[in-house]
Amino acid sequence: MASYDVIIIGSGPGGYVSAIRCAQLGLKVACVEGRDTLGGTCLNVGCIPSKALLHATEMLHESQHNFAEMGLKGKAPSVDWKQMLAYKDKTISQNTGGIEFLFKKNKVDWLKGWGSIPEAGKVKVGDEVHEAKNIVVATGSESSSLPGVEVDEKVVVTSTGALELGKVPKSLVVIGAGVIGLELGSVYARLGSEVTVVEFMDAITPGQDGEIAKTFQKMLKKQGLTFVMGAAVQGTTVKNNKATVTYKLRKDDSEATLTADAVLVATGRKPCTDGLGLEALGVEMSDRGQIKTDAHYATNIKGIYAIGDAIAGPMLAHKAEDEGMAVAEGIAGQKPHVNYGVIPGVIYTHPEVASVGETEETLKEQGRAYKVGKFSFMGNARAKANFSGDGFVKILTDKATDRILGAHIIGPMAGDLIHEVCVAMEFGAAAEDLARTCHAHPTYSEAVREAALACGDGAIHM
Repeated sequence: MASYDVIIIGSGPGGYVSAIRCAQLGLKVACVEGRDTLGGTCLNVGCIPSKALLHATEMLHESQHNFAEMGLKGKAPSVDWKQMLAYKDKTISQNTGGIEFLFKKNKVDWLKGWGSIPEAGKVKVGDEVHEAKNIVVATGSESSSLPGVEVDEKVVVTSTGALELGKVPKSLVVIGAGVIGLELGSVYARLGSEVTVVEFMDAITPGQDGEIAKTFQKMLKKQGLTFVMGAAVQGTTVKNNKATVTYKLRKDDSEATLTADAVLVATGRKPCTDGLGLEALGVEMSDRGQIKTDAHYATNIKGIYAIGDAIAGPMLAHKAEDEGMAVAEGIAGQKPHVNYGVIPGVIYTHPEVASVGETEETLKEQGRAYKVGKFSFMGNARAKANFSGDGFVKILTDKATDRILGAHIIGPMAGDLIHEVCVAMEFGAAAEDLARTCHAHPTYSEAVREAALACGDGAIHM
């Protein structure tokens, strides 16, 4: 029986980061993982493989639509789907192998197998029981299902199956217009699939700034995606390798069907906590199946903590990473802090969509007086040169103090540009602080500065 200061169950972004941070702080640490590779959903069947396919298909789009104008003549490349999947798999192995190297470098023990907690202070992996002063549950999440929709990961798939379809489907129905559905839907649209997105709500990307969501949907329509909004999916049937999706429109209860070669179920995710033994231990859970924790990520059972998708909050890899570091530092006796008001969200379509902080809708709900500064990428020289002039930067500030309350970007490199605003918000900056900071020319980041200028006397280039 091995004894540790900390055992972390799960090696996703929350778990592996927490394990490394624990080791850096001088704690003896082990990480439990039942997959053959480290990295959890994110690196194996989520964030990383989907970005590989997004990148590959964006290159395809550029070759088909923009190369000739730049004087790059010749036939656009054909798609070798097996080779594209091989590139995706290589990307996965490079990243998962990197974590294994980091574990060895930091002397983190990998306990291979699926873990459970038979009692406080003990973790069982296979037939072995290990002792730990502290246990961190970082088991992540899995795709949630819909009544009447049976996933077979061949015709009716989750994001996992969508990353390894045997061939590019001629037609694809995506159930759910959230981040996962739109990212993978855009991948297959660029590969030539006829993509129809069925969404229960009346707007895509629920919770997104309203103006961004409307603009985003228009852009995706131009890219060939079709949307059926306000539709409640009733079920799916599969016959002769074809799927039929039945839905009802909420506005009038009328029923309709769609037939496709594949259906992607992208209706959100739920915590993975089955088999851990939490119920027998008396660990408090929420109505949504999340583990209840206090401000220090501690459960109601002494010595047991939880982070990431298994607890409340946005199911984002970077949120889990921050919590992983914070719980490690707390166990080591430090006083960490995670600022949940400055956690960005990114959709890696083309163009990208990124946001942080308040939306116009949330500010109106709060009754707060605010200002809006906007700048279109059409006024940005770098964006125009790179065929990326669609979209804009929007910054929201307190009307009285000019303090930045939120920012929303749809356009080139939005996922990177948003962090300039995140840093500004972390330091309580005003839009004027951002506007008076020199930005290199020509860069996409100038659009952020111009939006900040628009919160004052006005943008220069618009």
